[in-house]
Amino acid sequence: MPEQYDIAIIGAGMAGASLAAEIGLAANRGPSKSIIVLEAEDSPGYHATGRSAAFWEECYGGPDIAPLTIASGLWLREHGFLQERGALYLGREDDEQVLQDFLRRFAKSDVDLTRIDRDRLEGFVPGIRPAWDRAIYQPRCADIDVAGVHQHYLAQARKAGAHIACRARLLEACVGDRGWTLCLSDGRQVHAHTIVNAAGAWADEVAQMAGARALGIQPYRRTVAQLRTDPALHDTVPLCLDISGNFYFRPDSGKLWLSPHDEVASPPCDAAPEEMDVALAIDRLEGVVDWRVEAVERKWAGLRSFAPDRKPVYGFDPRMPHFFWFAGQGGYGIQTAPAAARLGAQLLLDLPRNTMTKGLNVELYMPDRFAAAMA
Repeated sequence: MPEQYDIAIIGAGMAGASLAAEIGLAANRGPSKSIIVLEAEDSPGYHATGRSAAFWEECYGGPDIAPLTIASGLWLREHGFLQERGALYLGREDDEQVLQDFLRRFAKSDVDLTRIDRDRLEGFVPGIRPAWDRAIYQPRCADIDVAGVHQHYLAQARKAGAHIACRARLLEACVGDRGWTLCLSDGRQVHAHTIVNAAGAWADEVAQMAGARALGIQPYRRTVAQLRTDPALHDTVPLCLDISGNFYFRPDSGKLWLSPHDEVASPPCDAAPEEMDVALAIDRLEGVVDWRVEAVERKWAGLRSFAPDRKPVYGFDPRMPHFFWFAGQGGYGIQTAPAAARLGAQLLLDLPRNTMTKGLNVELYMPDRFAAAMA
């Protein structure tokens, strides 16, 4: 006999874990739901969640994502998962129009942005080269304890009765009058009334397996390297991002985390860094600061998965009423997790908005915005 659940969530990364926890919390205000979270790997969070660059930045993802990030910030701070750092969007003379456009895009948002000059910039980033003479400062940017947030949500989900099943890759999903029958790689069968697609880079594959239309959610590889530099980077240096999108770096316990801000289309896979991307990142860094790179100590890559319009997808599939999308979080799935999961649980369970979610425009994220492509 198949195991019986109300909800089966595919994926135990940050998306699946946070949504399971929020569904469990919602049981305090209504009927409880039995939940199983299915994870293909040996442990939750092996892919994108475990490879995050670990920062919370209000501008990251653009004005349509900022409300989710800002709504999540209070929860993250209250739970002790953020450590203030600040962010600098760096520019040169040729970048002036890009800097102005950036400020204009966020003019009507709640993001705190300030133009700073070369003198103040030197105080933030010792050794910055003369050509980099202007920047935008965002003071509320913070480091985020990704593992802490993920483990918190997994613990909350288990406390609410959710079963986290690892090494349980979805092989087949069949829908009938009474819900879904799921066949798993460990030989089990699971029956669930509703399935949630929180499969990250595999979201479109899961949808097609279930008989839903793919939305065009595309994974892209992003590379990060940990460097030892001379001088060693002081931990008070802000997160530094090229306003034109060619690099970002930040300190981490005296080391430097550096990315070439690459975005290389990839099939769903266990992503690995390319040597050329690491070399490109170092070359770009050397054009920004006069620090000497002594060693590449670590390097890794992860997949960031985007829907065609670069916004996440939350909600029931318009053609399959018991198939719920919770995917396409791009590179901001960690920093938006609290608000996204709260909103996702409210949509899934047909609950009213609360203080965290009432200011969110849910229409931006619903899957029916792709109705023409899904017809």
